[in-house]
Parts: sequence; structure tokens; C-alpha cells
Amino acid sequence: MGSPKGCEPYGDRVPVVVAGVTTCQGGREGRPQGEGAQVIGYYDRKACAMQSAETVLGVLRDRGRKGLPCSELYRQMFNRDLYLLAYGRIYANQGAMTPGANTETADGMSEDKINQIIEAMRHERYRFSPVRRIYIPKKNGRMRPLGLPSWSDKLVGEVVRLLLEAYYEPTFSDHSHGFRPRRGCHTALRDVEQTWTGTTWFIEGDISDCFGSLNHEIMARILSEKIHDNRFLRLIKQMLKAGYLEDWKYHETLSGSPQGGVVSPILSNIYLHRLDVYVETVLIPQYTRGKYRRHNPEYERIKSRMRRAHARGDRDEARHLRRRLRRLPSGDPQDPGYRRLRYTRYADDHLLGSSDRRPKPRPSKASWRGSCATTSRLNSTRTRRWSPTPAPGQPATSAMRSSPSTATTRSPTADGRSTGPSRYEYRWT
Repeated sequence: MGSPKGCEPYGDRVPVVVAGVTTCQGGREGRPQGEGAQVIGYYDRKACAMQSAETVLGVLRDRGRKGLPCSELYRQMFNRDLYLLAYGRIYANQGAMTPGANTETADGMSEDKINQIIEAMRHERYRFSPVRRIYIPKKNGRMRPLGLPSWSDKLVGEVVRLLLEAYYEPTFSDHSHGFRPRRGCHTALRDVEQTWTGTTWFIEGDISDCFGSLNHEIMARILSEKIHDNRFLRLIKQMLKAGYLEDWKYHETLSGSPQGGVVSPILSNIYLHRLDVYVETVLIPQYTRGKYRRHNPEYERIKSRMRRAHARGDRDEARHLRRRLRRLPSGDPQDPGYRRLRYTRYADDHLLGSSDRRPKPRPSKASWRGSCATTSRLNSTRTRRWSPTPAPGQPATSAMRSSPSTATTRSPTADGRSTGPSRYEYRWT
């Protein structure tokens, strides 16, 4: 029979070893001999090639929509199409030519570079370089730390982001608008304008240093609930603990993800999704009452007068009453049997609104701080009391248009109402 030469086998049904490829059965690569990617079988067993990037991401979206776990996500780090897709998404960014801890930029990109990364991933030898930390000014005069990863780390991070976004995006709350496709500040403001009618009380929350204070253990625990692939989880842990260089001095990363990193936005959304779920399942049902508002007596009275004016042919009186009617709500704003709590979030900024005009039956500062600490280990660094809208007839969007300085410096009115929303800031603990 002889020995096989090149890629041509000799004989009939000779046992061969297939290594580093995906089998049609889809077994796990770490399984014992005879299963998964390392298989001792016969030559007539066919091996499946890597699927296209669109197919892989579509399957992940479908599994995320159905709530099915992912057990072999690390295998997709060998997919060349995903790296090409990631390169097409980030090569035109402004920071593509900005070097990180080394001189590597998008200018030196080639297919051989992708092959080297895939080969290192296949043998679990890829290591993330420390990010180069710089500081950029903020609007309030402070400095914001910004991490600049190397080009290879940006490319690998974009592949990880594509996989995580495809799986987790269908599960995110409709109240979340930050760092999501086809969503942004305008969708959050449109949601407030169109659905927050009748809102009188507001509370605004801001997480202090959100990216820089992510708890690595909690992040790994949240990811492991749906991703049952230890190699992929180890890759993310290595990314988070790569450290940073400040003035070319190495510092360990004990918590947080670098602001400026490719994966940081999707990781923060996965982390804060628990806060969204808590508000939707606990707070909103707790502070929601009634199905409809009772009719406004003043509205019904003017409406009846308008009908009588039409019946007797007095058009001027009917026109005058119609103008008055349009300025009044059809439902009773003081209805004690109707109450709504609304919520929206953009990245680490979140806003709660209540339609109850009474000062007592609303979430207190202590209850909101306790809920944040329970769900995401948040702690309030500065608190102020709840502030309703300036007048019963003013819409919610009018109060939101006021500048922060105006909203925080005006004194309360005689009945205890202020002129703008309160602002809360939280930090991770």
C-alpha cells in the first residue's frame, strides 16, 4: 500500500487524523479523542469549512433571540471572513493611524497579519498588549483617560465585538439607546417626547467612570451565564487585564475596560442590562397603577358647552370654546388611581419619570440607590431630592430643554416644586 504522498491518500478507508477543522457534527474542540475537531475517523468523513461572516452573525442573532446559549464561540476567532469584515469597519476610523504601545497601525495591514493572528488564536498564544493611556479634556474642565490599543488588538477586539453584539443585541431592552445599531441620542429624545406625556417628576442618573470601573468578576459571571466557552471567556479576561502604559510605565488593570477600546461599549451595555431588567420588572410595576385616567370634569364641561353652541348656531362661541378645549387635558391630572413610571437609558446616563403629581407616592432617593447597589453595585456620590416640572400644564420636554445651570440654580416654588430635573451621579463599588 505504501505511505500517502502529498494530499492524496492510499488504500481504502485508511484512518487519518483531522486537526484544526470544524466537523459536520459540530463537536466541541476540547472533547476527547473521537469527537469534535480533533477526530480519528475514516477518510470518507467530510469536514465543513468556515462559514461566511454573515451566516455566523445571523446564527448568533437567532440564538440570542431564542435565548439559547453559545458553547463554541472561540472557534469563530479562526474565521478569516470575520477579520476582513472587522477590518472594513475600523480601517477608516480616525484612530486607525494612531499607534498604541507599539508603532503598529492600519498602514501595515495585510492578509499575512490576519493569518498570523488566526494561527496564534488557534494555539491560544495570542496576548493583548497594554494600551497607551492619554488624557483628553472634558467639558467640565476635568481630564478623561483614554486608552489607545495597538492595531492588532483593535482588529481582534472588533471581531469580539461583532460576535457579542450579534448575540446580545436582540436581548437588550427597548429603553436602552447607547452604543447600539440604529439607536442614539435622537431615538432616546424621541421616545421621551412621544411617550412621556403627562410626566411631572424626573430623576437623572449618571454613573461616574463607568468604563473605568467595571468589575471584572461580575462581568465574567454575566457573560458565563450565556457563553459556555471557557476559551472565549479567558480571551475576554486577558483583554480586560492587559494593563496600560502611562508615561511608558506599566500599570495593572484591576477593574474597568479602557475608554477608547473597541469592546468597551458592548461590555458596558451587557453589564447595565441588569439595571434595565430591574427597572422593567420591579420598579415600573411597583409604581404603575390604573389603566386609564378618569375624565377631566373641566374638559367635559367645556365640551358640553361647545356642543350646545354648535346646536344653536353660535360659531364664534364654539370657536372660542374649542380653543380652550385644546389647552386642557382630557384626563384628570389629579387622578389618584392612575400612575405611571417611565425609564430610558443612554450609555451610563439614565432618566426616570413619574406621572404622579402627588409628592409622596414616588420612588425615594434611598430606594433608588438601594436598587442600583443591589443590581449593579452602584453607589450614589451626590444626591438631591426629586424635582417636578415647574407647572402642571407644562410638558415634560419643556423641562428637559432647560440648561443644567438653570435647572439646578432656581429655588423651589411655594408648593415645593422646582424648575428642573434632579441629577444623580453614581460610581461603581
